[in-house]
Amino acid sequence: MKIRVIYADGVVASVPTSVVGRLIELNQIVAFERSSGWACIGEDPIRQKMQPYGGPGKRRYDRYLN
Repeated sequence: MKIRVIYADGVVASVPTSVVGRLIELNQIVAFERSSGWACIGEDPIRQKMQPYGGPGKRRYDRYLN
């Protein structure tokens, strides 16, 4: 699947979804299109990489698993 992006130089292009995160990390794009509209890097919320959760369980029954 491809997503439309706007590069820093203003060029609009479609790129594979797998490379959008890398383009954001490299500051090569300023926006990408979501189903709800354009998301501007630095202005709109962007997903962060998921980190493993190391805290206590969030469910009541988790205390019985230890």
